[in-house]
Amino acid sequence: MRVLIAGDGKVGLTLTRKLSSEGYDITLIDSNQSVLDASIETYDVMAVQGNCASMEVLKQAEVKKADLLIAATSADEINLLCCMTAHGMNPKIHTIARIRNPEYSEQIYNMRKIFNLSLAVNPEKQAAVEIERLLKFPGFLRRDTFAKGRVEIVELRVDSGSKLCDRALNDLDSIVKCKVLVCAVRRDGETVTPGGDFVLRSGDRIFVTAPTNNLTTLLKNLNILTHKTKRVMLCGGGRVSYYLAELLQKSGIQVCLIEADRERCIHLANMLPHVTVIHGDASSQSLLEDEGLSDCDALVTMTGLDELNMIISLYGQRSGVPQVITKVSHTEHNNVMDSLALGSTVCPRDLCCNTIIRYVRAIQNQSGAALTVHTIADDQAEALEFLVDDQTLHCGEPLKNVKIRKGVLIACISHGSNTEIPNGDSCFHEGDTLIIVSTKDVVIPKLNDIFE
Repeated sequence: MRVLIAGDGKVGLTLTRKLSSEGYDITLIDSNQSVLDASIETYDVMAVQGNCASMEVLKQAEVKKADLLIAATSADEINLLCCMTAHGMNPKIHTIARIRNPEYSEQIYNMRKIFNLSLAVNPEKQAAVEIERLLKFPGFLRRDTFAKGRVEIVELRVDSGSKLCDRALNDLDSIVKCKVLVCAVRRDGETVTPGGDFVLRSGDRIFVTAPTNNLTTLLKNLNILTHKTKRVMLCGGGRVSYYLAELLQKSGIQVCLIEADRERCIHLANMLPHVTVIHGDASSQSLLEDEGLSDCDALVTMTGLDELNMIISLYGQRSGVPQVITKVSHTEHNNVMDSLALGSTVCPRDLCCNTIIRYVRAIQNQSGAALTVHTIADDQAEALEFLVDDQTLHCGEPLKNVKIRKGVLIACISHGSNTEIPNGDSCFHEGDTLIIVSTKDVVIPKLNDIFE
C-alpha cells in the first residue's frame, strides 16, 4: 500500500515511524529539504521537496499510484488544497487532512464531499475531549474507551500508601471487589505484560481493563477519593484551551483561563463569554495564587512549551490541587516525565496519529481491521478493538484451548451490552467485540493475526 505524507513535522514524523515499521510504502513531501534528509537517513522512505498542494510536486510523488494521502502541514488551507488536488489527479485516492482552526469545524463537516476528504482530524480538539473525560474521573491518569463506551483501559499510579503496593495481581479481585484485569505495567522505563504472581511496587503505572460501570467501584475500593469538578484553571490560551473551555462552560464548570498574549485574551474573551480570561504570565506564582489556584479542583497546563507546562504542574501538585493535567508535545523523554509528579499527561499528536493509523489499517484490510486503536504505556503497547465476524478463527472455543501469539493478550470480550473479563473457560462468538493488548513489537493488522 502506497502512502503519501505531506508535512514532515511532529505528526508526519510520528506517522512515518509507525507506518514504515509496518511495511507501508511511504513517500514524504515537505518544502524543507533538510527535514526530509533527516527522515530519509532514519527511515526507509522516499521524499519529494516542494509545495504539496502543487500538481507538479504531487506528480513527482506519483500521486496517481498512491492509495492514501495524509496532509499534515502546519497550514489548514494547504492541507485542504492538497487533498482536493490529489483527488482531482487520482479520484480513487483516500485523503486525510489535519484541520486545526476552530473557524473551519462546521465548514469542514458540511462541505467534506466538496473538499473530497475521507477523514479530517483535529489533534487539539481530540486532546480537549480527552482532558474533559479525565476531569470526570479525577482518580485516573488516562482513560481509553472501547465497545461504544462500555469498556475502558484506565491508567493508575501505585503509590507507597496504595492498597495495591507490594501485592500480587492474584489478590486484585479481593482488593477492588470488582472484575478487572491489569493488562500492562510500566516500571523503570520498561513495559511488561504481567502474570498473576506479578507483585506491584510503589511507582508502577498500571493499565487496567474494566467495564465502565466498574470504574467508580474500582476507585472507591482503592480509597481514591473523587469529587465533582466545579472549578478549573487553564494555563495557556491555545487551541486546546479554547476547545476545552468551550466544553467545560457547556457543562456549567467555572473556568479561569490565563494567557500571556493580550490580543489573544481579547479574542478568547469574545468567543468564550462565560469564561474568566486573565492576561498574565501563568508561570507567576503570585498570579496563580491571586487567581485562586489552591481553591481549584483541577489545573490544566497547556502553554506552548512542555517545560513550562511541567513547571506549572509541579507547582500545582505542591499547592495541593486535587487533579493536575499536563499537555505535552514531545513524548520522547517519558522516563524523565515518569519521575515527575505531573499528574495526567495528554499528547495531541499521539491522539491524532492513533486515529489515522486506525483508518490506514482499515483500508489496508477491508475486513477484520481494528475498530479502535489506542497506544498505551508510553507507546510501548497497543490496545485494539476488533469485531468477531464469520471469518474469525476459533469462535466458540474456550480460550484455554486457543493458542495466542506471544506478546498478545485478550483483555475483554463484549457480548452486546454485556462485557466480560475473560478466563480460560471464556469464548467468543460472531458479533462479539474483543479488546486486544499487544506489545510494540507485535503488529496486529487483523483479528486473526492474534493466533499462533
